[in-house]
Amino acid sequence: MELGQAIRQTGAVRSFTAEAVDDATLAAVLDDARFAPSGGNRQGWRVVVVEDASIRRQLAEAMQPVWNEYVAESATGKTPFNVVDAAPHQLDSGRAAAPVPNPLLDGIADIPVVLVVAADLAKVAMMDKDLDRAALTGGASIYPFCWNLLLAARSRGLGGVMTTFLSRAEPVIAPVLGLPSTYALAATIFLGHPVHQPTKLKRAGVAEFTTVDRFDGPAFGIAADG
Repeated sequence: MELGQAIRQTGAVRSFTAEAVDDATLAAVLDDARFAPSGGNRQGWRVVVVEDASIRRQLAEAMQPVWNEYVAESATGKTPFNVVDAAPHQLDSGRAAAPVPNPLLDGIADIPVVLVVAADLAKVAMMDKDLDRAALTGGASIYPFCWNLLLAARSRGLGGVMTTFLSRAEPVIAPVLGLPSTYALAATIFLGHPVHQPTKLKRAGVAEFTTVDRFDGPAFGIAADG
């Protein structure tokens, strides 16, 4: 695909056909994705291709309570798990959220490709680790790789979605995956042949998120985007 088209037409895909993704195609996707930038070119990502049905079920079981919490917090009108303005449900840590169906988790055994991406924290420069807020910058060395995976999959007619629910369940699932103690779970990525490939994505225009000189400066105005 032409680069601009791939960027504008790679939306989240959560429903897949029964068609398998062969190992050669997945290897080619990973081979393209590895050229993502990372701090110091240390390439601190590690990937597990989860094929075992039992392990897949355990991933789903670990993510289900997180999904339940996410839905419960969304219902309050706040962004779930944000670190600035916690939802009332999040503050009530003793209350379990009601179970909510999730087709990805319910059907995880049949998803063509399930990838778990981890970050080797010894290879990630966490520039904001000492600030009085949650650290964020370390993701810059890992998530470009995850996005490259989705773009590389899209270029081959596949679709996918990246989730981070498993990270909240890291203490539970780490032994199942053999996660080293100095690694962190960054994402779970589902790939396959899409039931529907989204091509018209809705996003805010450039002037809505870009200002000049300061964050409270005037909007950077250009022609309207698609």
